[in-house]
Amino acid sequence: MIKAVKGFRDILPQEMPLWRKVEEEARRLFEAFGYSELRIPVLEKTELFKRSLGDTSDIVEKEMYTFRDKGGESVTMRPEATASMARAYLEHALYHSDPVGKYFFFGPMFRHERPQAGRLRQFHQLNVEAFGYVSPSLDTEVISLLDTLYERLGIRHLTTLEINSLGCRECRPRFRESLVEFLERVKDLLCPDCQRRRERNPLRVLDCKEESCQEVLRDAPHISRHLCQDCRQYQKETLAYLDALGVEYLTNPRLVRGLDYYTRTVFELTTTHLGAQNAVAAGGRYDDLLKQIGDKDIPGVGFAVGVERTVLLLEKKGDWTRGTPFHCYLALLGEEAIKEGFKLALALRKKGVRLEMNHQPKSLKAQLRRADKIKAPLAIILGEDELARGTLIVRNMKEGSQEERPLGDLEGLARYIKKEVEF
Repeated sequence: MIKAVKGFRDILPQEMPLWRKVEEEARRLFEAFGYSELRIPVLEKTELFKRSLGDTSDIVEKEMYTFRDKGGESVTMRPEATASMARAYLEHALYHSDPVGKYFFFGPMFRHERPQAGRLRQFHQLNVEAFGYVSPSLDTEVISLLDTLYERLGIRHLTTLEINSLGCRECRPRFRESLVEFLERVKDLLCPDCQRRRERNPLRVLDCKEESCQEVLRDAPHISRHLCQDCRQYQKETLAYLDALGVEYLTNPRLVRGLDYYTRTVFELTTTHLGAQNAVAAGGRYDDLLKQIGDKDIPGVGFAVGVERTVLLLEKKGDWTRGTPFHCYLALLGEEAIKEGFKLALALRKKGVRLEMNHQPKSLKAQLRRADKIKAPLAIILGEDELARGTLIVRNMKEGSQEERPLGDLEGLARYIKKEVEF
């Protein structure tokens, strides 16, 4: 038997209600905030991610699915969406139609990591990106959008919003110098990955999840002590806006992002309910990204939501509301009834009734068993006798009661079904 590739999984029908809940709630909310949906390709030129994420990032060095296509070009399955959305924004000159571009995206990403709960090699993200200008209020809007999404999903209380500033191109070099000096003193205590990061990209050492490294890094310098005056003021205004909106957060001077393009505001939504995979959403400001990939000095800010981890939180909360997949089951008895039943089924489905029917000759008892198995609230029974009388029978599967209704009154039947199952 051929099974799915390691780290890639099927999302089964019984899981879909929670997935749809996340996606549909997000779409409604994002559009209310003025964001438009943008769809990006799965494959991109490898150079896009090397420029945006940095050659020294773990993603580029170890995790990307990169290969040569039949034309000999190096292509990569997208490991994240921000760079692709920025590329689309630049390639199609969307900045001409509106100086502020606000977009969202939903889809799979691909990284060759060690699979575990909440971390797969094909995983799904919801992305929000706002391009156009630098403003603490825009940062606040993006953060409040994330905060509101988790409130709407009913799981905000299971998370903590952490915020920090990474400074800008003016003040970050000073912090980097101080950090390098510190890491040189403790280099023998760092894990092998951090030994390598220390030389190539020292800021990423701060993002290490190894407990031994975290213990060593307790005494590492804080970037907040190295921020320039503009970055200090920017962070102060952003936090003041969040306070005014009543958004709860913690400032975390240790918070960094593992990608090269972030500047100033960075944030994560973390949880203690999913073991080691504690970040369920993350983002920040990236004022240099579009210049790196397209030579346009256009700033941006955004975030990505890990859908698998968000669904796991909904399960932890006990949110298993699945809804009823079918409103009714159509039981047909006899050749003529089957012919008439096909027309009835199509007419009801066109009116939005979720209807299932049998496609093989079965007894009424067997068909009602099927109706019960799929948890259809109602069963419509149409046989030769009902057909002769110009009627059909509607049976309440839970109560066992039933009533006869006119076969020709399609509108009345549809209204009755909608009333009985409340949709």
